[in-house]
Amino acid sequence: MKTETDQTQIEHIIQTLKQDLPILFERDISYDIYSQDILFKDPISRFKGKFNYRIIFWTLRFHGQLFFTELYFDLHDVYQSEENIILADWTVRGTLRLPWKAKIFFNGQSCYRLTEEKLIYEHIDTWDRKPSEILRQFFRKGM
Repeated sequence: MKTETDQTQIEHIIQTLKQDLPILFERDISYDIYSQDILFKDPISRFKGKFNYRIIFWTLRFHGQLFFTELYFDLHDVYQSEENIILADWTVRGTLRLPWKAKIFFNGQSCYRLTEEKLIYEHIDTWDRKPSEILRQFFRKGM
């Protein structure tokens, strides 16, 4: 049964995600909404634990600044789809530091599952195309 406190915590998580996700390539996110043993999985990687989760975001920022002249995480929506599930719909787009200024673009969805204490214990990303199709964008001139 959902209590008022649970719903308040879920709303806090949604607001935190709405604030953090659009700037994840620019600065660090908040980690107080995640459990210590959070599991992260996307089409190319899988990590467990809050320390590793923090490293994922540091790596995204580092590589984003190193390899891209522009890189954006466009957040379209964050919403509660079920009692202990929050979904975020987004697009990543950017321009690589290559002479031909290759563009990258793909859509995705993040599924966040919550513990009974209303902390995120699982973050699974799905993408609208295969990693190899995203990589091929690097070799095309301006899209």
